[in-house]
Amino acid sequence: MQFIDQAEISVLAGKGGDGLVAFRREKYVPAGGPAGGNGGPGGDVVLVAVEKRQTLLDFQYQRQFKAADGQRGGPNNRTGATGEDREIEVPCGTVVVDTATGEVLGDLTTAGRRLVVAKGGKGGLGNRHFLSNHNRAPDYALEGLPGEERHLRLELKLLAEVGIIGLPNAGKSTLISVLSAARPKIADYPFTTLVPNLGVVPNPLGDGTVFADIPGLIEGAHRGVGLGIEFLRHVERTRLLLHVIDGTGEDPILDYQTVQAELAAYGHVERPAGALYFGPPLVERPQILVINKLDALTDSEALPALIQALRAASGRPVVAISAATRQGLETLLDQVWQALGHLANQSTVEIG
Repeated sequence: MQFIDQAEISVLAGKGGDGLVAFRREKYVPAGGPAGGNGGPGGDVVLVAVEKRQTLLDFQYQRQFKAADGQRGGPNNRTGATGEDREIEVPCGTVVVDTATGEVLGDLTTAGRRLVVAKGGKGGLGNRHFLSNHNRAPDYALEGLPGEERHLRLELKLLAEVGIIGLPNAGKSTLISVLSAARPKIADYPFTTLVPNLGVVPNPLGDGTVFADIPGLIEGAHRGVGLGIEFLRHVERTRLLLHVIDGTGEDPILDYQTVQAELAAYGHVERPAGALYFGPPLVERPQILVINKLDALTDSEALPALIQALRAASGRPVVAISAATRQGLETLLDQVWQALGHLANQSTVEIG
């Protein structure tokens, strides 16, 4: 399935039904009076968050959505039927922005959450509402009002507590594949991962924690180089980042600094008016540095020196693992659970 995380759609709520001009016609009632009913209100356009959808792909094929119009009022003071609402299913984590004003209309983070994005028009009044001492037989009624029309931008921001970042080919996809049931494409060349991958990792509390493998960053990503910043938005909701570093690389310290520079630059990228940003800047987000490919390190003295250098450069915890052989994974997960527990107690990061 193709992963689409942005879409623009147009929505139009239903028009209200017209009021009716009618008079009572009953035997033995010579002056029955006006009896035209009101028009029914138009239907709303409603976005509904559902778990079964993981992408905005459907909106590549259908971009216009309209709710039903309200029905005209009836005789004998009967109100017209209400127009049926148009419900549109979107993935959990969808942010809804009005493109005309830049206003953020809502953030649908939980399944079942509903957001009315276009309100149906009111029904017109029937002639019974215009009866007065001065006008005993009004022969006019009001038309129904048009429904709201909006152009919307939908942005999907994945709901994951832990984001896995790093340069291409650092082993991020291998790591998420051994920690969870996720099966991303894995190969020995850069940019194997072209879309974010989610995996649920069992934790000691018995439930699952969602990890997100984010496609590799390179220098200049915030300016659109490589895969650009297309997927960095998915890191915005995370509580904790795992920065995977290739221990066999030519200069792991430089690799670390390159990714950190892109995270810092992303905080200054111009966003659409009203765009939501979750939690502190990415570069300030809690991180665990993960030296990967431990099984391929041939110099036994290189690892302690690298760990010490990364700790000095970052001031952050460092864990050495081999995702391929699963070495060090228990230690890594222990640190993850401790960090998440500490963050939960602090409650400093809003997940959405």
